[in-house]
Amino acid sequence: MSINGFRKTKIIATLGPATDSPEMLERLILAGANVLRLNMSHAKPEWVRRVVQDIRILCERHKRAVGILLDTQGPSIRTGEVAEKIPLSVGEHFTFTVRGKIPAQGKWTSVGYDQFAEDVHAGDTLIVDNGEMKMRILSKTADTVECEVLTDGTIGSRRHINLPGVHVSLPALTEKDKEDIQLGLEVGVDYIALSFVRESQDIELLRAFLKQHPSAHQPQIVAKIEHQFAVNHFDAIARAADVIMVARGDLGIECNYEELPIIQRRIVKTCQQLGRPVIVATHMLESMIQSPTPTRAEITDVANAVFEQSDAIMLSGETTVGKHPLGCIEVMDTIARRIERSGGTNYQEKAELTSSRQKLVRSAVGLADDIKANAMLVFTKRGHMARFASWMRPRHSVVYAFTDRWPTADGLTLLRGIIPRVVAFNAQNPDRTVDAAVTQLMNDGLLRRGDTVVVITNMASGERIVDGVKIRTLD
Repeated sequence: MSINGFRKTKIIATLGPATDSPEMLERLILAGANVLRLNMSHAKPEWVRRVVQDIRILCERHKRAVGILLDTQGPSIRTGEVAEKIPLSVGEHFTFTVRGKIPAQGKWTSVGYDQFAEDVHAGDTLIVDNGEMKMRILSKTADTVECEVLTDGTIGSRRHINLPGVHVSLPALTEKDKEDIQLGLEVGVDYIALSFVRESQDIELLRAFLKQHPSAHQPQIVAKIEHQFAVNHFDAIARAADVIMVARGDLGIECNYEELPIIQRRIVKTCQQLGRPVIVATHMLESMIQSPTPTRAEITDVANAVFEQSDAIMLSGETTVGKHPLGCIEVMDTIARRIERSGGTNYQEKAELTSSRQKLVRSAVGLADDIKANAMLVFTKRGHMARFASWMRPRHSVVYAFTDRWPTADGLTLLRGIIPRVVAFNAQNPDRTVDAAVTQLMNDGLLRRGDTVVVITNMASGERIVDGVKIRTLD
């Protein structure tokens, strides 16, 4: 396969009413979605079990690796139930209550977090419904928080509340999150995204929870960077997590909007220096929820994420409730292929390599680029060698990552520039494994006689694990 016929940047599609039927799942996968996201803020257990089963059946039918990402709701603060939406105008006063308190007068709603009044202070800013309304806190009692409305709008049931710069006392892992994670382990998801991460200890808490609930396939941890506290502690979070997500929805509310592009670039740069896969998410093609074509600003936004060489770009509402989910995949695919041909930032050139194996892979990638190899073949039991190859951002060669288990292949689907494949490993004769992989690629029309490949092996040979690099011309 020519590098020009291959998209390096991975696409994540969130599932919802517009895309959760078996027919639409198949069309998403065939259109190029590499990872499918389950948003647990809205998902029910029976829905998760059904959808995951449908995905695995489709993957087996098409012999294609597709990752499944379970995204936790996290420690969110939401308004209570209201009979009708409450209209508010600039300058009005509005009261939030906890523990069943009912004000004697005025407009109000409850908040489903008992420590709400304890965490906030007069002068703090409060943002409702993902930025739709802004308020300033005037005063508080043990059970009430009185605010001044700064922007016109309405308040409905279970609207999300942001408190920029306020450290809330909510736990990193809620009881709902724990139940959802156990469900994810039951069905065998490949990635678990932890929402509203504040510091590296939150990641370690989730990792400890996973160890207490062992499963046949341990998922990778995705740390969602969604507020200023996470930005302040980002380096430690990046080292603790397996994958990073720049979740720009809440992040753009919690931080000054003019800082958001700088924060995104810093996160992507740091991830590539540390070897952490990074996802850029939220509002990438928002207008296509209704419109069949993206805005020019959206095209540029997607292009910038691709040019920064992010591992993956993510669709949310565009594929859950949008009118053009397949069109969104096509638009992302088209933009990514074009921008990848124009080069990139190459932040990985300052990568922090800490092991001889990482340096071996860097040398192999450099070799493949120098000789313009038609492909790189990486053989890996647990996926580490494939991650290292992706980290080095090969410029010329397609990277086929061969493993002997589908769960391992599914766990490589987020990696930029990697095409996961499965082949039986011959522990007694690794060369036969390489031959079988080459035959598979030639039979699929991806390689042909006369092509040059660089082979990186990390396979058992008898009782030893052998790392090696070789150049091979196919005959």
